[in-house]
Amino acid sequence: MKDFTNFEIKNRKAAYEYFFVEHFIAGIVLTGSEIKSIRSGNANINDAYCYVKNREVFVKNMHVSEYKQASSQNHEPLRTRKLLLRKTELRKIDRKIREKGFTLVPYRLFFSERGIAKMEIVLCKGKKSFDKRETIKRREDKRELDRLSKQHR
Repeated sequence: MKDFTNFEIKNRKAAYEYFFVEHFIAGIVLTGSEIKSIRSGNANINDAYCYVKNREVFVKNMHVSEYKQASSQNHEPLRTRKLLLRKTELRKIDRKIREKGFTLVPYRLFFSERGIAKMEIVLCKGKKSFDKRETIKRREDKRELDRLSKQHR
């Protein structure tokens, strides 16, 4: 059996666009062809977003490409998928999202040690444009320091 524990798909844009407040690990309701497609790396969560409806959390716009070997049993690539969380986590998320400025963003798609697909969702606040400039400046300063330290070795 293949080892998928080091496999992950990240939404790097989320770290740039938002301040992370709290992380949650959720299971995902998927079909067989979706799992096979994700294991082969054909998924994208960059444009995905989460929402709460009837005390359940869903992820929308998560693109999972069709699995070529699944002929008639294939799935719709952009369908809405349900996320599985504990009731306490659902209540906490629901309460926070109702506050102004908070949103729920899918950050990472990965496989657990048992081979089960999981999604890390993040409760976050949006950054203003000056915060984004600060993030870019900090990243460039770190890159410059790393480059200088490598030259002096």
